[in-house]
Amino acid sequence: MFRTALRNVLAHKARLLMTVLAVMLGVAFVSGTLVFTDTFGNAYKNKSAKSFDHVSVAVLSGGGSDEDEKKEKPRLTDALLKKAAALPGADSAIGSVSGFTALADKDGKLVGGEWGTTGANYFPGKGGKDPRYDFTDGAAPKSAGEIALDSRTADRTGYRVGDTVRLSTDGPVRTAKVSGVFDTDEGSVVAGGSLVLFDNKTAFKALNKTQYDEIDVKAAGGTSEAALERSVEKILPEDHPTMTGGELKAQQDSMIEEQTSSMSQVLLIFAGIALFVGIFIIANTFTMLVAQRTKELALMRAVGASRRQVTRSVLIEAFLVGMIAAVTGFALGIGVAVGLESLMNSAGASLPDGPLVIAPTTIVVALLIGVVVTMLAAWLPGRRAAKIPPVAAMNSVHATPTMRGLVVRNTIGSIIVALGALMLFMDDNYVKSGGAGVMLVGVIVLTPLLSRPFIASSAPLLKPFGITGKLSRLNSVRNPRRTASTAAALMIGLTLITAMTVVATSMSSAINKMAAGSMKADYSVSMANFQPLAPEVREKLDKLPDVEATTPLRSTYGKTGGTFSTVSGVDPKTFDQLVGLDFTSGSAAGLKSGAVLIDTDTAKDQGLKAGDTFPLTFDDDGKKVRLKVAGVYEGNEMLSGVFAATSVVDPHLTKVVDKQVLVKMEDGASDKAEDAIVKALGENPAITVQDKDAISNAVAGAINMMLNMLYGLLAMAVLIAVLGVINTLAMSVFERKHEIGMLRAIGLDRAKVKQMVRLEAVIISLFGAVLGIGLGLFMGWVAGGTISNSVSTYTMEIPLGRIVVFLGIAALVGVLAAMWPARSAAKLNPLMAIKSE
Repeated sequence: MFRTALRNVLAHKARLLMTVLAVMLGVAFVSGTLVFTDTFGNAYKNKSAKSFDHVSVAVLSGGGSDEDEKKEKPRLTDALLKKAAALPGADSAIGSVSGFTALADKDGKLVGGEWGTTGANYFPGKGGKDPRYDFTDGAAPKSAGEIALDSRTADRTGYRVGDTVRLSTDGPVRTAKVSGVFDTDEGSVVAGGSLVLFDNKTAFKALNKTQYDEIDVKAAGGTSEAALERSVEKILPEDHPTMTGGELKAQQDSMIEEQTSSMSQVLLIFAGIALFVGIFIIANTFTMLVAQRTKELALMRAVGASRRQVTRSVLIEAFLVGMIAAVTGFALGIGVAVGLESLMNSAGASLPDGPLVIAPTTIVVALLIGVVVTMLAAWLPGRRAAKIPPVAAMNSVHATPTMRGLVVRNTIGSIIVALGALMLFMDDNYVKSGGAGVMLVGVIVLTPLLSRPFIASSAPLLKPFGITGKLSRLNSVRNPRRTASTAAALMIGLTLITAMTVVATSMSSAINKMAAGSMKADYSVSMANFQPLAPEVREKLDKLPDVEATTPLRSTYGKTGGTFSTVSGVDPKTFDQLVGLDFTSGSAAGLKSGAVLIDTDTAKDQGLKAGDTFPLTFDDDGKKVRLKVAGVYEGNEMLSGVFAATSVVDPHLTKVVDKQVLVKMEDGASDKAEDAIVKALGENPAITVQDKDAISNAVAGAINMMLNMLYGLLAMAVLIAVLGVINTLAMSVFERKHEIGMLRAIGLDRAKVKQMVRLEAVIISLFGAVLGIGLGLFMGWVAGGTISNSVSTYTMEIPLGRIVVFLGIAALVGVLAAMWPARSAAKLNPLMAIKSE
């Protein structure tokens, strides 16, 4: 049986090519993901290990008693640092501080992104050098007028030693000269951020620090980390946190593993989808191969082969095909990993250099996936072939599916769809997700039943093509299982793509509605990374002649009835002009008399209404006050919690700072108005000025970027589905050689034969596309129902433009997929084709 299987594989190399490609692409996706994440994680671990070379014991900030916290005495001071450096077994000690620092590029734009721009101190240790940083040009900063830049930022911005740069931390813009450029393995820099170094004294002032964030002590030769840690603990308050260098490295390694594992899981999910689509191609291929060899298998049964032996021969073929596909897929996966690394580096990710890591488990997983997936997909066709009685098989080349088999399949499919639909309407989100998968499987089972009415409905569209249109329609419906299996592969990818597009489009629209409805102000002014904003910013804005009204938003937390709520301090005189709240009772007018506004969720939880009073304990100072409710409003993701006058909130804040400032201009939003605000604030790179459109576009941009990434990941599944269409048509042409020869003999020319095959491909592709888009719209509607519970402005929006594009792509897929099979059909010699069986 092994020799028979090997002979069949060698005899059908061309017909098995698409199966090999489908499995190969899936395995390449999996192995490429594993190799890339292993390489990425290993490189990061090696880089991070270097950053702990100067650390034997780290003294962390925090800890100490509550009494120490109340006194607000800095603990990680220079005095403590000197004590640590003088300990027996200590070689040296350095202190570090860091914080957000906005650096402007030569065009005045923020460098490194909102979260990736960091400032830190240069701490000169032994020999006047900081072991954390290796200068490649210039020298370390020595005064308030100097800073140093990491080499990646210097290359990106074009700054050189001696250049003047503009930067800001939490206050006004300042200028400084670049004293030097250095290399660093800091994770934020490697990930695309930037690092600005100040001299130690300037760093404390610029970053608003009263103590070091961390003190790192290096052990002298012959002293272990554990022994040094015991010595360090003796000079610290009880329970003050410390960690050894080994523990810090282990913690860092664990974080890297967690991050790479998350990345790997996401990529493997899409690899699994691609492999799932590949199963349909494999099953289709082996079903057609078995059907073409019905007489041969019947003869084997007649001369003594058992059913198990027939099934085994098909499985051996699948094993050989799977092994070939797995080996080539694994090799291609290594190339995918290298290409993915280059792609991310070219996009500015700046991944650390390191050797390619090919773990033994990756090799085993790649081979197992390729072989197991292929054999599982081929098992059912093999089992079905073994069930055909030898005498019946010898009388028919093509064993058509029985009506009983289709009835059973349709019944099972209907039950699965009903179960999936029931799960989709459950309250639990995990059950809903499972229901979506169950329904998808049910629709796949039902595709043969659904194919008939769809293909029948295409008759009017095919009528202009005459006889070739009619033949393509009849050929498409001749074997519903085959048509359904081919279309299902394309349907899966388009279902996911459509559902995600619907949710993303609807979510963007919901954010737009929320911004338009909640914000009467023309602009929102905030720190680039949403850190506290100095109150002086509002004072500067109020001085602008074109500003009509402003209000700060000062956020803290308060506890009422055991529940924490956001408490925002606002200007009661101007708040109603700048924010649009949908009141269910009361109004904003009561703010002026010291009453507060609460959202409907808080009111419902506490049983409150306009005119009631309630106790609220401020989180900052722990003091309790009684407040009167002036109004109850419908909250949303932009505005929620308790709104009170700044005179009510400020006495309870540790430090009076704003979260953002809302601004209304006399003549509304315009380029001129925005430019005036930016100039009034000193063209500060740390401050972001956004109108309503900018706020919406920022969210929509993030959603679209994520959607495009998902499109890219699902492209592999769609590509494999295209291979399925090519494979089905190519093997169908081979089966119908005799029929095509007869058509040619009675006058159907080559162009018409090509047209017939192309139209058949388009019908199958559009069937899969319509089914996928329809199911995707349903899935998007169900997902939207869950989202609308938490996002009040969410309503389902159907992206008609993109759906038309999806249908157009499906039709194009059909045309392109038919090129090779159509060409093969047209090249058939009519006389030779008529002779074939």
